[in-house]
Amino acid sequence: MTDKKYIRDKRSPIPKSEAVSRMMSANKGSDTNPERTLRKALRSKGLIGYRLNYKKVPGKPDICFVSKKVAIFVNGCFWHRCPHCNYPNPKHNQTYWIQKFNKTTARDKRTQEQLKELGWRTFVIWECEIKKDADKIAENLASEILST
Repeated sequence: MTDKKYIRDKRSPIPKSEAVSRMMSANKGSDTNPERTLRKALRSKGLIGYRLNYKKVPGKPDICFVSKKVAIFVNGCFWHRCPHCNYPNPKHNQTYWIQKFNKTTARDKRTQEQLKELGWRTFVIWECEIKKDADKIAENLASEILST
């Protein structure tokens, strides 16, 4: 790849094709489709008054009920290494990707431990679970959140 207009930063390896570079650049960190789907399902169950990406607690949870001290993380199956989907590692730049995934999972675990120490309850919802049945997840979360 000689044209480097799709390279966003120096932290990641140079993709082998322009199409891969474009696809990876399009990935978002917040307000993703799974997050919006879950929020819509939560609203349908009467759960309102949450904060998005609340910066005053570790990890900036995707959905946060501050008064109840509940943090919800909506994790992408590929990026956070879903135990249900078991995605294979990318074939190119394997060393980079393995290190990246290990850092991500370690950060996720550390964030959950920090929140627990602060008295917060955390829930990790996987992208595949939301695709399967967002209403059921919202119902389970509503019963957990409203029980306190």
